[in-house]
Amino acid sequence: MEGTTVDVERLRDKINLVLRVNYISSALAIVFFALCLFFLKITEIVPYAFLFFGLFNLANTFVFRYHKNLALTYNISSITALICALIITLYTGGIASPFIFTLALIVFAGYVTTRQYGQIYLNLILFLVVLIYSQSLENYSFTRNVVPEESQNMFNLLSVLFSVYLLGHVFGKNLLRTHHRLYKSKMAIAQQMKEREILLKEIHHRVKNNLQTVSSLLSLQSRSIEDKKMKSLIKSSQNRVISMAMVHEMLYMRDDLSKIEYHSYVQELADYLVRSLKGTENHVKLNIDINDIKLGIDTAIPLGLLINEAITNALKYGIKDDAEGEIDIALKKGEGTDYVLNIGDNGVGFPESITYKNTKSLGLKLIHNLARQLKGSISRDVSKKGTYYIVKFKEVGGNFHSLA
Repeated sequence: MEGTTVDVERLRDKINLVLRVNYISSALAIVFFALCLFFLKITEIVPYAFLFFGLFNLANTFVFRYHKNLALTYNISSITALICALIITLYTGGIASPFIFTLALIVFAGYVTTRQYGQIYLNLILFLVVLIYSQSLENYSFTRNVVPEESQNMFNLLSVLFSVYLLGHVFGKNLLRTHHRLYKSKMAIAQQMKEREILLKEIHHRVKNNLQTVSSLLSLQSRSIEDKKMKSLIKSSQNRVISMAMVHEMLYMRDDLSKIEYHSYVQELADYLVRSLKGTENHVKLNIDINDIKLGIDTAIPLGLLINEAITNALKYGIKDDAEGEIDIALKKGEGTDYVLNIGDNGVGFPESITYKNTKSLGLKLIHNLARQLKGSISRDVSKKGTYYIVKFKEVGGNFHSLA
């Protein structure tokens, strides 16, 4: 929204600048017509070039109010100015005429409008300057200086004043005003972005705290339960909540609020689960292979829950009691927008006949449902000892789907 506002203001400033330049240059051209004809006694070509530009440019600027095409208005004014300036320069001394500097103003105006127009007019005017120079050579000249000798110094002075006034007062002053306005807009947007970043960090911090509160409540609840099966279910729910809280904590702790560095997240989550289910003194080895992959929150949370379920199942059913075992987690970038997760353990495994459709295990059902939420597919790698999964998925955003 802020970017759109800045673009609108920039376009409005550009329109105002072009219209103001057109009005002022037209008025100066008509004044120059009168000075040349009645004061400097220039009766050929030059005053009428000034008059034509002044009147035609006024008409062109007036018509803009109906068609609203800034590029068309600008290019008609620039081409008209270019033709008239070329004629006046050729007939007031050629390469020695001070009016030649008005050609540089046309290039400057082009770059003010767009870089593309500026480059076009720059190349064109460089060619015209060489053409004007060729007219200073006797064998190639087809023009003459129509300014009376007694008026040449005054014409030169007025030409320099005309160029300096347009460059300094019209272009310089208005460009400075436009730059100042855009700078203020940019600073305001930067302040809004900073405030939004602080707000988002605060939101992530509060969500993390709330999830940790839920986890603490589940932990307190489990202490009053004697049934081991029920206690295990509550512990699993607690770990799921913690896996989500870790995502918000990482977003809160880091500068990038849109994505988290996934290797750190998986390492922290896996270490926590091993300590939680096997204790600090255990014989479980973690092999994590994730290189420079960052994921948004809408992908990071369901994928983290999936990894949480896979590791939990591995620690509860695959690597039993105090047995030695390894858990492998590898996340790679696939083709296009795809990612491939290889996750599993070298524990006792379970029969191929057991699937998420016929099992009573919530963890196994969740793994398959989370893979579906990630718009992916999941398959079991039966070539390895234990339980290994291959999950192919895409980064998702915006819409959270039900796990049911």
